[in-house]
Amino acid sequence: MNYLFNEIEAKWQKYWAENQTFKADSNSDKPKYYVLDMFPYPSGAGLHVGHPLGYIASDIYARYKRHKGFNVLHPQGYDSFGLPAEQYAIQTGQHPAITTETNIKTYRRQLDQIGFSFDWSREVRTSDPNYYKWTQWIFIQLFESWYNNDTNKAEEISSLINIFSSEGNTNVDAVCDDDVEMFSAAEWQAFSSEKQQEILLQYRLTYLAETEVNWCPALGTVLANDEIVNGVSERGGHPVVRKKMTQWSMRISAYAERLLQGLDTIDWTDSLKESQKNWIGKSVGASVTFHVNNHEELIEVFTTRPDTIFGVSFMTLAPEHELVSKITTAEQKEAVEAYIKATAKRSERERMADVKTISGVFTGAYAEHPFSKEPIPIWIGDYVLAGYGTGAVMAVPCGDQRDYDFAKYFQIPIPNIFEGVDISEEAYAAKENVKITNSDFLNGMNYKKASKRAIYELEQLGQGEGKTNYRLRDAVFSRQRYWGEPFPVYYVNGMPQMIEAKHLPITLPEVEKYLPTEEGEPPLGRADVWAWCTETNSVVANNKINDTTIFPLELNTMPGWAGSSWYFFRYMDANNELNFASEEALNYWENVDLYIGGSEHATGHLLYSRFWVKFMKDRGFVGVEEPFKKLINQGMILGTSAFIYREEGTNNYLSEGLIEGKKVAPIHVKVQYVNASDELDIEGLKNDSEFGEDYKDATFVLEDGVYKVGREVEKMSKSKYNVVNPDAICEQYGADSLRMYEMFLGPLEQAKPWNTAGITGVHGFLKKLWKLYVGEDGLKVNDAAPTKDNLKTLHKTIKKVEEDIESFSFNTSVSTFMIAVNELASQKCTSKEVLEPLLVLISPYAPHIAEELYSQLGNTTSIATAAFPKFDASHLVESSKNYPISFNGKMRFTLELPMDMSKEEIEKTVMSHEKTIAQLQGREPKKVIIVPGKIVNIVG
Repeated sequence: MNYLFNEIEAKWQKYWAENQTFKADSNSDKPKYYVLDMFPYPSGAGLHVGHPLGYIASDIYARYKRHKGFNVLHPQGYDSFGLPAEQYAIQTGQHPAITTETNIKTYRRQLDQIGFSFDWSREVRTSDPNYYKWTQWIFIQLFESWYNNDTNKAEEISSLINIFSSEGNTNVDAVCDDDVEMFSAAEWQAFSSEKQQEILLQYRLTYLAETEVNWCPALGTVLANDEIVNGVSERGGHPVVRKKMTQWSMRISAYAERLLQGLDTIDWTDSLKESQKNWIGKSVGASVTFHVNNHEELIEVFTTRPDTIFGVSFMTLAPEHELVSKITTAEQKEAVEAYIKATAKRSERERMADVKTISGVFTGAYAEHPFSKEPIPIWIGDYVLAGYGTGAVMAVPCGDQRDYDFAKYFQIPIPNIFEGVDISEEAYAAKENVKITNSDFLNGMNYKKASKRAIYELEQLGQGEGKTNYRLRDAVFSRQRYWGEPFPVYYVNGMPQMIEAKHLPITLPEVEKYLPTEEGEPPLGRADVWAWCTETNSVVANNKINDTTIFPLELNTMPGWAGSSWYFFRYMDANNELNFASEEALNYWENVDLYIGGSEHATGHLLYSRFWVKFMKDRGFVGVEEPFKKLINQGMILGTSAFIYREEGTNNYLSEGLIEGKKVAPIHVKVQYVNASDELDIEGLKNDSEFGEDYKDATFVLEDGVYKVGREVEKMSKSKYNVVNPDAICEQYGADSLRMYEMFLGPLEQAKPWNTAGITGVHGFLKKLWKLYVGEDGLKVNDAAPTKDNLKTLHKTIKKVEEDIESFSFNTSVSTFMIAVNELASQKCTSKEVLEPLLVLISPYAPHIAEELYSQLGNTTSIATAAFPKFDASHLVESSKNYPISFNGKMRFTLELPMDMSKEEIEKTVMSHEKTIAQLQGREPKKVIIVPGKIVNIVG
């Protein structure tokens, strides 16, 4: 009987689906374990072999936990809103829902054929109205909440309204806008409804505000910082500019300290925690206020070094700072406006990363030093960001490298306030351990004492106070897209109103095109039926808007991270129509025990989901503070790209061995036209339907009769034509081979190159495993008693595999299986007592072959329900030792003796052995050297 892997795998995939083998029970008496992957965006290209790496690892662990007696929740779904489907819709006119559904079918087929133990009864799709109904509901809860610093948590907005009604806002300590006006209870009650709503927007956890955003004209939408790479959009590589727009924002800054502290409670890698710490960016220092000469305006700055207050020789504002237009003099207006226009073309990340370029413009205005009262010139420079801190810095060139470079470049005075330290590029340092000089009342102090004194004196002047600042800014939550969650918001006299939860979901309307309108409105501005009737509580035609009972709906949609910030809770009770999940399910599953995904989400999805969970905990919707207990970032499987070389100025393509000394341009070609010897299928390339025309008249210059391509290991991607499709691998080698090979490539967290040729070794192992159980005449396994060696091999394998899985060292487990099968084959093991538990060990890695052989052994239930074998250390304890018996240091024969023999007993047994007698030929040895458990050496 041969190993017919295609038939076996199809058989068991069908069995698992029909029997819902992996369906989790939310009322089990077993201990729970929740294993989750970062769910995929279903792109049109489908999966390549790099995508399943993390899924295979999580599946091994989920299957292992089932074997260990846990009730395992291992669900899967789709992050199905997003820009790619919308861009395709713009190009083709096809509705994104149709594209998405088609792509999901492809993904589902590919995921199923790899044999994942997903509970598909809990599938989640972020673009399903039954799902995003609850995303809209969470948005409403955020709108109806404020952050109370006294209780250090979010509370219902009604409690804030009660405070305003009874005592005003003078004593309210809340996370809110900076420019909130003070009012009494009487004044609050006298305010109009619109005025009250405006004030509440300054406190709500999600709010409307004019915000500096990353605007991509080509895509017609705002982009998050993590959607921009090297100053252009990650999607399509289009230019991005900074622009002010009225946007919905999330007050994530309220949770900055809790997000930092929470990192100490979760099992994440140090590098991942460090990324979040840096993104949150906690700084302790002082807020300082500078008066602007000849203006009523004030400039507030934040500094971590208030001790350097006397070293300030200029100020720098972000080009977008609201005061720039107010304080710029007529003489400087033209230069300032030109600089602002140029800066708008650079992304924040680009400006932050660029430490070499020095640029700026003098506004013509001056600020007044709080102590010396000397005039301080005010400049603008793009190294200052409007959204970080206050958008202004007090520049101390003797204490900050960028300030120093700026001052030197523009010839601004550089006062030295550090005793005994020269100011020069070579001597530049933090200068924290030297005494302050040229600083009036701070002279002679170190920086810590000087900082405390400076803060005290600033407080006495009313021009400063001690403050803790965070780099983390409120998250822009609006996108000018069609394919996203609609906001459950309509507008009355320009003020946002929430649609009642019982009327959700508000579903996407039909539009003729998926582009922004000619007036620049988002695509939803093209909808004819997109107004809210407060009488019928339904969406009605726009031409019925009367601003009395029918009002316009929000035209923006939510960003991609909206649905992914809470989806892990929906899996707990995915079909619940009354709540996002029942209290019973939330209490049972709590949060994710193991989360596996890419490190690229460190400061996006992972930060936002932690924020949403903390908010939901504050409001009593969930019982946990963190979404993911343990998180592992899987590495990347790299592709081996293939290159052909076009000789400059010709249509000749030189083989790789002929390019030395020639001017050539390397061009990617599809790896499907290259064999294992790096030889190009020229005819295949020329007949390619996509690119064949490019090479129709080309000349391929050969070496030794063939065209050799160049090779380079790169990120696997469609654009580099180095993608390997898992469908072809599963067809040729089987899913079990794919699963084991991906684990065998190397440690889970590391990047490793794919080499299809290498999979043959793993496939050969599975054939050998099959032959251990099945011969030409059928099953070889019987009830024979296991030998001592059989049991030793089994139990050392149990021990190693369990240790490997617990430490996520899946690659070394594969090696262990290979050793075990080789040993058992050489032992001619046929014992069911040994071979059945071996299948359970292998089943998390190669579930199809394990199920088939387990069934052939007479089992009628799935191997997924079998208990993990228990390790018995006694089988690894050596009861005897095969001693090498040496004569004058040369080993002549071996002799197996009990390990508990004394030296005297060993010597007596060896000396009386016939082979010893033959070696000595009657001679009396000078001495006998015995090292118990190791050697016997007879010296004669």
